[in-house]
Amino acid sequence: MATVFSDSPLPTASRIADDDLAEIGVILATRRNFGIADYKANCMKRRVAIRMRASRCHTSAEYCCLLRHSEQELDLLQKTLTIHISQFFRNPSLFDTLRQRVLPDLFAVALTRPDKSLSIRCLGCAGGEEPYSLAILLREHFPRELARTTTLIAGIDIDTKTLETARLGEYDGDRLAAIPAELLNRYFRKQGECFRLNDEIREMVTFSRENIVDKGSHPACDMVLCRNTLIYFSRPEQERILEGIADMLPLGGILVLGKSETLLGATRRRFTPICPVERIYRRIG
Repeated sequence: MATVFSDSPLPTASRIADDDLAEIGVILATRRNFGIADYKANCMKRRVAIRMRASRCHTSAEYCCLLRHSEQELDLLQKTLTIHISQFFRNPSLFDTLRQRVLPDLFAVALTRPDKSLSIRCLGCAGGEEPYSLAILLREHFPRELARTTTLIAGIDIDTKTLETARLGEYDGDRLAAIPAELLNRYFRKQGECFRLNDEIREMVTFSRENIVDKGSHPACDMVLCRNTLIYFSRPEQERILEGIADMLPLGGILVLGKSETLLGATRRRFTPICPVERIYRRIG
């Protein structure tokens, strides 16, 4: 293992050697079945550096040693690597556009099917804020359509503990900053220092652990939200994920990306924009 850097109270990503990052990846893969090879190396190094500072390790070699002997630190590192901070109704204009220009058409298609089904999947859902936001949106603006269809909303993430938190539906106030007071009062109740989502909305959403890099392992659906998730992956993996999403969607299916993300490679020919500003696309091929 290479010598990384001299003692420093504040380790930084730039001072973590590639071979130490590779060893961290091996430790995570063998003991947590969690791979980091598909993620951007610099992104992983920044997050490893966070844990190095928290655990008072001055070198990445020292941190590797800690990981080999501490299950607790391994859990904390995995959580740091997979954390995806979000809020309810993040980017409110997106939800307005979905309400006005996307969801009416999706419900219209669902009503023509024998099983009246509509399926929505949120990839990289973290604490569940996004799928629960969609559930509130549907309950508020499409109650008749919900009554006439079988609408499934699924939150997908790779981190098991994050998904456990999502299922609880308990949130600090800062996650709810974008929710109007009337909706907060209608769908949440105060419990100590946090707010708990009511059962009506929680029961509209299911959560499951999946790795979005594994192409071909995901069920078909009508709309996929993959916002602010691709940015953590290398370009080849971004293209692979986008191809997998395209395969999940039927012709006319909807893809929603984050504001800093875009279509890449062959997927540019498989989608047409509905609203470029909000990164909403319809599958055409």
